[in-house]
Formats: sequence, structure tokens, C-alpha cells
Amino acid sequence: MEKPLDPTELLAQKFGDVFARQATKDDMVTLWLPLGRLKEVLYFLKTDHRPAYRFLYDITAIDERSRKKDPSNPSEHFTLVYHLFSYGGNGFLRLKVALKEGELSVPSITNLWANANWYEREVFDMFGIRFEGHPHLTRILMPLTWEGHPLRKEHPARATEMGPFRLWDEKQDREQEALQFNPEDWGLERQSDDSDFMFLNIGPQHPGTHGVIRLVLQLDGEDIVDIVPDIGFHHRGAEKMAERQSWHTYIPYTDRIDYLGGVNNNLAYLLSIEKLAGITVPERANVIRIMLCELFRIASHLVWYGTFAQDVGQLSPVFYMFTDRERVFDIIEAVCGGRMHPNWFRIGGVAQDLPLGWEKLVKTFIDYFPKRLKEYDDLVMRNSLFKARTIGIGIFTTEEAIEWGVTGAGLRACGFDWDFRKKQPYSGYENFDFDVPLGENGDCYDRAKVRVEEMRQSLRIVEQCMKNMPEGPYKAEHPLTTPPVKKQTMKDIETLITHFLGVSWGPVIPAGEAMVCTEATKGANSYYAISDGNTSPYRMRIRTPSFAHMQTVPYISRGYTVADLLSILGAMDYVLADIDR
Repeated sequence: MEKPLDPTELLAQKFGDVFARQATKDDMVTLWLPLGRLKEVLYFLKTDHRPAYRFLYDITAIDERSRKKDPSNPSEHFTLVYHLFSYGGNGFLRLKVALKEGELSVPSITNLWANANWYEREVFDMFGIRFEGHPHLTRILMPLTWEGHPLRKEHPARATEMGPFRLWDEKQDREQEALQFNPEDWGLERQSDDSDFMFLNIGPQHPGTHGVIRLVLQLDGEDIVDIVPDIGFHHRGAEKMAERQSWHTYIPYTDRIDYLGGVNNNLAYLLSIEKLAGITVPERANVIRIMLCELFRIASHLVWYGTFAQDVGQLSPVFYMFTDRERVFDIIEAVCGGRMHPNWFRIGGVAQDLPLGWEKLVKTFIDYFPKRLKEYDDLVMRNSLFKARTIGIGIFTTEEAIEWGVTGAGLRACGFDWDFRKKQPYSGYENFDFDVPLGENGDCYDRAKVRVEEMRQSLRIVEQCMKNMPEGPYKAEHPLTTPPVKKQTMKDIETLITHFLGVSWGPVIPAGEAMVCTEATKGANSYYAISDGNTSPYRMRIRTPSFAHMQTVPYISRGYTVADLLSILGAMDYVLADIDR
């Protein structure tokens, strides 16, 4: 692998002194550039810079109008933020553009990165920033009839601020009309020279969609010509809610993003907060966190495994695998008190120390589970019908995966060796011995093969946690962690005051911004946290893997049949709340 490189010097040589560097708490290279140079800079970074920034990780925006003025921040109204990643250089790059309130128009980069399409639509939907040249710039998460842009500061954050809901006849007619699908709006034809196309809704309620999502299929007989995904049915405004919660009280909301990933959501959020606050997590807390994350990875993969087999016609596996998932939840419940949504990680560590007897529960599962995985290999992976429905279906190459923003098992199924736990270790993952499973063909079967082997590797990590659990505190001794150890609050007034303020108001996180990318159950996940030195986040951007993955469905489904689409959706392992947030 090429050595990580700071692109600042090369960019200055190429474009001159047009960049302003911003210091951030996460030490990510962050550059401000003028709007007029944006597209040529992005083109250079993707195509000519070495190592290239081939992966468009995220696009988002910030409404700066209510923010405390920072001399290092040249933006007064809105900021457009691009996160790029270089696999060759193993590094992120953050680019920022300042926009004025009356001039919210920027060039689209959909002709440079395919996955920019949905990210630009989301920024338009949430902030009202227009992307000139975008092929179909419409709302993506909010209804087409929605008024206003929810992530602007003037938009109400609570339903109680919006008045009672009323559905008069004219409004109902307007809403129903907006739901009608018009192929011409999406550049789709109703007929070709030799056939008439049929348009078919799969969803919003359909067992093959694993939740409330609508896929409009353009069909030539049974063959898929194109697909228009319609998302947002599960959108709850998770990023908006962060702006009215304290840094502590937002933790349970993260549980509900990838609702199968449990504490993996907490970890991605808390690592960013701990970067902002300069908190060092004790070794014992790190190992506890890793153990719980890997148990949840197994639990999440079991849900995917069973439902995927069910999608392609096997009914029995889902019952067996959900039963084994309950065995994982027995451990989670004993440790955390909760099951799917434990809300157990805290700023600086975890809520409590491990209970007595936890080793026995973990060891019992470690001894039990490998035999079950072998049985599932025979039941599912070696089943001839399962193979017929998945081998050679939904193929994409490594280059296509990177272009569309695919991460996690989907990327590794193409044979690309990339796992953030290995390449950019966090929470002490560098101290663990585990392998990164790889596929070869990038099809549905290889995506399944990789995830099955990931469960075995997670089990290896859990076993190492059990055998090498360090002694020491389970949370950092830092005034911004929550709450201080109870016995200390009874000894000195300063700790008691800190406890009171931390519980009532929440901690004041120092001003700045930070983002840490984690290898979640479904791919690359991060929380881009921005503080203006207050008890609540000023802006919280949640980058989820499922949002990027769902955007690939039309591209990898064309030419296949409707039955193949269910295999493609099942192999993708997405969660609707992870898409819609």
C-alpha cells in the first residue's frame, strides 16, 4: 500500500493559493476552496492525483446562520462538505465550499461519481441547495409535497412546533397525485420498437423489500429494464433530532439507525465525540466495546442469513438462525439489560462493568456456535437451489463497487481486501488476530460467503476478548464522561456538581468537528459531529452504508428478472432505518 499522503502541497502546485486549511479535532485534512474551482479540483483528485481519491464517501451541508462565529470558518450562511477517501493512500479528505443564502447553486458532480446522485438529492431535500446539471433533482427522503427544508435552522424540530395535522380533501387529492408514478419524469419510455413496457410496484409493503420501501420496476416481460427506488418512508429526522438532544441523551437515538447493529451505532457516534472532547477510553472499556460489537455483528448477520435464505425459497433456516440470535441476545441482556437497543455505551466507556458470570455465558456460546455454522453451510450454502438463485446474479466489479460507494462485505466480495478494523484500527482492534474474508466474483453468492465467514472471525475476536479481558476502569475519569462513579460523588462537591450538570444539562463538548469511520455490520459508518461549544451538537451528519448500497440496485439489476431482484435485495443486507435515518 502506498504511504498516506497529504494532498495539500500537490493541490497548491496545481491550482495555486486558493485553499485555506482548517484545523479539526480528528486531524483530517480539511480544505476550503472557492466554488468556481470545485469541479476541477474534484476531477483532479479522482483522476490525476496519486494516490487517487476514487471513493466519494459523502456529501452533506451545514446551516451556519445560528453558529457562533469562528474566525477559521469563512462561511456565514451555508457550507457544502465533501468527504473523499483514497484507498491507495488510506486517508480521508474533507473539502468545504462556502455558500451565500441567496446563491445556493453549485455544479453537480454526478458525471464524475455515480453515487453523487442520491447525496446531492438529499442535500437539496434537506437544505434547498440546488445542483445544476443533476439528472433528476427532486426530494428523496421527504414527500414531494413537503414545504421547507428540514435541516435548515428555521425549520421546526418538533411536531408540537408545527400545529395540528389536518388532511382536508384537496390536500389528500394532492398527496395521492404526488404518489402517482410517471415514467416520463424519470426519462423512462413506455414502449420500445418491439414491445410495451410494464411498470410494477414492489412495495411499499412487500416481504422481499425487508421493510417499507417502494421499487418501481420497468419490465420487458420478466426482464428488468430499469428500477426507480422510492425511499424515505422510514425517515424520522435522526440528524435533526441530534440538534435538540444533549450529547448524552442522543445515544439511544443512534441505536435505532441500523436497528440490527445495536452498539455498533453507539460506537461510531461516541468515537467522534471522544475525538472532539479529547477523551481517552480505558483499555478494559475498549475490549468490552469490541466484544459487544462483534456479538452484535453475529446477531445482525444471522438475521440477514435467515431472511436471505427465505427470500430464495428456504423457510426452515430463518427459524433456526433467529433461535441462535436469541442466544446472542441472552448475553447482551445479561450484560446490558437490553437486547436489540441496549443503549449501553457511554462517552468515555460503557455504562457499567461486566456482571459476574459473563465469561460462562460467552464461553457457552463460543463452544456452541461453530457447529451450527457448519450445519448452516450444508443447509444453505451448499444447497443447489440456493446456488442457482445466487451464483452469477447481481455482479459488480471492484471498480464499480467503489464508484457506487459500496463498502463492507459487498466490497470484499469483489476480492478487494479492505476492512476499517484492519486498515484504520479504532478502539484497539489492532490488538486482535482475525482474518478479512474475501470473495472473487462480486455476486450474490460471494456476498453471502463473505458474511458467513465474517461470523466465524467475529467469534474469534469475542473469544480473544473473553480470554484477555484486562483489569481496570470501565469508563474514563474525565469530567465530560457520564456519569462519574457514584462513590466519588459522595466524597467531594466538585464531582457532585459535575454529576448534576452532566445529568441535567449534559456536558459542554468543546467547539470543533470530528468524524471517525467504523466497520459496522453493513459497511462503512460514521457520525460527522460538529460542536459550537454547547450542550447539544450544532450539526450531526450520519453516513450510513445502506443508503449508498440501495442506490446501486438499479445498476446491478438491469437485465435480470424479477425473481433475481429478490436475490439481489436479500444479498445486499440493508436496513430501512439505516437508509432513511
